[in-house]
Amino acid sequence: MTHFDVLVIGTGSGNSILDDRFSHLTVAIAEPHLFGGTCLNAGCIPTKMYVHAADVARQAADSSRLGLTTSFDSADWPAVRDRVFARIDEIEAGGRRYRTHELPNTTVIPEHVRFTGSHTLVTDSGEEITADRIVIAAGAAPALPQVPGLDPAVVDAPGSRIHTSRTIMRIDDLPESVLVVGSGYIAMEFAHIFTGLGAATTVAARGDRLLGALDDEVSARFTEAFAADHDARFGIEIARVDSTEDGRVRVEFAATGRVADAVVPAPLTVDRLLLAMGRTPNSQGIDAAAAGIDVHPDGRIAVDAHQRVLAAGVPVPGVFALGDISSPFQLKHVANHEATIAQRNLLADLAAGAPGTAREGDLATVRHDAVPAAVFTEPQVATVGMTEEEARESGAQVVVGRRDYAGVAYGWALEDRTGFAKVIADRRTRRLLGAHIMGPEASMIIQPLIQAMTFDQPADQVATSQYWIHPALPEVVENALLDLDFS
Repeated sequence: MTHFDVLVIGTGSGNSILDDRFSHLTVAIAEPHLFGGTCLNAGCIPTKMYVHAADVARQAADSSRLGLTTSFDSADWPAVRDRVFARIDEIEAGGRRYRTHELPNTTVIPEHVRFTGSHTLVTDSGEEITADRIVIAAGAAPALPQVPGLDPAVVDAPGSRIHTSRTIMRIDDLPESVLVVGSGYIAMEFAHIFTGLGAATTVAARGDRLLGALDDEVSARFTEAFAADHDARFGIEIARVDSTEDGRVRVEFAATGRVADAVVPAPLTVDRLLLAMGRTPNSQGIDAAAAGIDVHPDGRIAVDAHQRVLAAGVPVPGVFALGDISSPFQLKHVANHEATIAQRNLLADLAAGAPGTAREGDLATVRHDAVPAAVFTEPQVATVGMTEEEARESGAQVVVGRRDYAGVAYGWALEDRTGFAKVIADRRTRRLLGAHIMGPEASMIIQPLIQAMTFDQPADQVATSQYWIHPALPEVVENALLDLDFS
C-alpha cells in the first residue's frame, strides 16, 4: 500500500492544484487518459480551432451578399487536423513530462483509480493507495444512448465509425456524410464544423428546438437560423444502429413524442455517426459510493460552498472536488475558478494540521453568479445569468431590452440579418439579471454585461456612463441596454 500526503484525481483543471507550495509533501496525480483533460484534448480548444477553419470556409462560400465572388473548394482534413493536434499533443506531452520527470516529490499514476473508502483507493492494476487529502477532478464523459445494435465498447474504439467528441476530431479523412445526434452546444459546434468543411451533415434532435436549455427566444431564433443552413430533423431519436457491408453506419429512427406530427425519416446510412447527447459526471467510474460520498441525481458529487466533498451532508475531512464531476456548470472557466477555491482551501487545511480542521473563516467561497457560456457555431451564441423565463419566475419586475445586429452600423457592414442582443433587468434595482447574444463575436461583446453583473453595476449607468466605440459591434449591446424601460 502506497501513502501520499495529497492525491489529485484528474489532470484537467485539477492539474493546476499542485504547485511549489506542495513541494515539501509527497503528492500523486492520477490520470488514465491524456494530460490536460477534456478541454485541451477533446473539447474547448481543439473544437475552436476546427470552428475557425469552418468559419473561414463558410465565409468564402457565401460572400455574394458583400458583392464579392469567392468560393470554397475543399478542405484538406489531415492538414486541418494536424494543425490542431500538433499543438495540442505537444502541450499534453509537456504536461505529462513535467509531472513525471521534473518534480521529485510527485508520482504520476497513469491508471484509473476508484475509491474503496473515504481515503483509500485502488488502481486498475490492483495497487492500493491511501492519501490524507484528496482532490477529485475526474471530469465527465459523453453520455451514450441505449439503442439496439449500439455496443458501447465499439463507440470511440480504434477503427470504429461511431464516435463521441473524444475521437471524432482525430479521424483520418473528412467524411462524405455525418449524422450528429443531439441538439446542445457540442452537437451544434460539430454540425457547424462538418457542414462548413464540406461534409453532408444531418442533425437529429429529440425536441422541436436546438439549444433548448437557453432562453426560449434565443433557442427559437437560433433554431430558425441554423435550420435554414443545415439539415436538421426534429422530434426524432435513433432507434437502431447497424454496420453495413462496406463499413458504414446505418441508423434507424423513431419519433420521440415531443413534436406533434414529427416526420420520421427513412433509415440513413452515413460515413460517421457522432453521439453528442450531453456529458455524465464520472462519479460512478471512481466509485464515489464506496467512499460514502453524496451524489446528486444527475451524478454530480455533492460539495459545499468551499468545494469540500460531502458525505451524509457533512464535509469529508481533507477531500475536495471540482469541475464537471461536481459542478452544476460543465464549463472550463468555472472548473478553473473552482480549482482556485479548492487549492486555497486545501492549503488552509494543510496549514491547520489534521485533515478537516481548517476554520470556516479561513476558507474561500466559490462564486457561481454571473457565469457566462458561449456556443461557437453559426450563428454564435453567448449567454450569462437568467433566461427571461427564469427572471419572470423569480418574482423580479422584469424589463427586457433588445437590439438586432441589423440596427447598428457594424451589423450593416456584416450584412447580418439574424443576430440580436437581449438584456434582462429588474425595474426596481436597475440591475441586470441576464443577457443573451446571438450573432458574430457574441462571445466577445457580451463581456461588458458579464462585468456589469459581477460588479453589480446599474444597467442604465453601463449604457450611458462610458464611451462605446463607434461604429464597432458592441454598439448592439449599448443599444439593447438603452432599450430597457425603467420608467
